[in-house]
Amino acid sequence: MSTHPDTAAFVRHDALPPQDPPASEVGMVHWLRVNLFSSIGHGIMTLVALYCIYALLAAVVPWLVNGVWDADSIRQCREKLDGARGGCFAVIAERWPQLLFGNYPSEHYDRASLAFVLLFVAIAPVLFFDLPRKMLWFTGLFPFIAYWLIWGGSIWVPVLALAGVVLGFFVYRALAGRSFFGAIIAGIAATMIFGFVMLGPIAGLLNSVLNISLDPVESRQIGGFMINFILGTTCIALSLPLGIALALGRQSNLPIIKTICVVFIEFIRGVPLITLLFVASVMLAYFLPPGTNFDLILRVIIMITLFAAAYMAEAIRGGLAALPTGQYEAGASLGLDYWQSMRLIILPQALKISIPSIVNIAIGLFKDTTLVSIISMFDMVGMIQGPILSSTEWFGVYWELLGFAALLFFVFCYGISQYSQYLERKLATDHH
Repeated sequence: MSTHPDTAAFVRHDALPPQDPPASEVGMVHWLRVNLFSSIGHGIMTLVALYCIYALLAAVVPWLVNGVWDADSIRQCREKLDGARGGCFAVIAERWPQLLFGNYPSEHYDRASLAFVLLFVAIAPVLFFDLPRKMLWFTGLFPFIAYWLIWGGSIWVPVLALAGVVLGFFVYRALAGRSFFGAIIAGIAATMIFGFVMLGPIAGLLNSVLNISLDPVESRQIGGFMINFILGTTCIALSLPLGIALALGRQSNLPIIKTICVVFIEFIRGVPLITLLFVASVMLAYFLPPGTNFDLILRVIIMITLFAAAYMAEAIRGGLAALPTGQYEAGASLGLDYWQSMRLIILPQALKISIPSIVNIAIGLFKDTTLVSIISMFDMVGMIQGPILSSTEWFGVYWELLGFAALLFFVFCYGISQYSQYLERKLATDHH
C-alpha cells in the first residue's frame, strides 16, 4: 500500500460535534410547511380558509361582544346599539323559561328540573360500566318517577304502572323455560292488560284511601326544549330494543315473522317522519274507539319510536351480517340454544360493530324531534316561531333565538358523539 502523501487515505478519529437541524425541519415552521403549505395548491387553500375564518370572526365577534342583554323589546336593543353591530340577546334573558319549558307552569319548574337531574343519575350505570350495578335499580324506577314529577297527579298511577311491569316480568320468568319468544309475548300482554283494564279502577280505589298527589300538568302545557328532550331520550331508549327484535326477526327462519319484520322495516323507511307525525296527530283518532282520549305526546312517542326502530334494525342487521359464521358455530358447539347464543356471543359483538351507525341514528332522531312543531306542538322551534316571534316586542329577532336553539342541540348531540367514541375505545378488543 502506497504511503505517498497525496495518496494516503484520511481517517477521522474524532466525531463531528452535533449540529442543530435546519430551521425548516423543526418547530412551528416545519409544522406549517408540512400541514398547511406542503404544495402550491395546499397553500392557496390555506390562505382562502384563513380569509374565510377572518371574515366570519369579523362578523360574529362584534355581534357577540356588543350584544344587549338588558332590554324590554327589540326597539330598546336598537336604541342601545345606536347603529353598532350587536345581537339582541335580551330576548333570551327574558324568554328563556318559554324556550326551555314552553307553557309549563312556572311554579313547577323545580319538578321538571329535578327529573332532568335524576335522568343523568339513572343513565349513569348504563353508560359507564365501572359504576356499581346496584344503581340499575334506580334506572328501572326512574321512568315512573319522572312521569310523576313532570305530569303530576296521583302517585298510585306510576306505582301501579310499575306493578304491571313487574307482573309482566314474572309471567315472562314463569314461561321462559318453555318458549323464550312466547314468554316475551305473554309478559307484554300481561302488562298491557293490567295497564288498560285494572290500573284505573285500582288507582281510584287507592287514591280514595290515601291521597298522595302532585298538582297535575296537562300535556299541552309541556313545550320548549323540555319536550324535545323528553321525546329524544324516550324514543332513543325504546327504539334500540325494538330495533334489535326487528333485526333478529328479519334474519329469522320463520317465514311469517320474517315477512312481518321485512314489511314493517321497508314501509317505515319508505315513509317520511313528518307523514307519521301527521298520522299520530290527526288520523290515529279515526282508528280509536269513540270517546277514547289518547295523549298526543304518547302518540308522537309511539310513531317516532317505530320510525327510529326501523333504522336501528338495519344498523344492527349490518353488525350481525359482519360477524363470521364461526361465531354462530361457536355457540352451537358450546351447547347453547338460539337465544343464549344471541345474548352471550352474537349480539354483544354485533352491537359493538354497530355503535357508529346507532349513534348516528340517535343524533338524527334527537334533531328530528323539532318536526313536532309542524303538528302544533310547541317545542323549542315551535315556541320561537309562535309565541315569541309573534309578539310585537320581539318581532324580527331571529338569529339570537335560532342560535340559542342550535347551541343547545349541539351540546347534547356533541355529548352523544363523544360518548360513542369513549364507548368504542372502552370496548376495543382488536388492539394489542
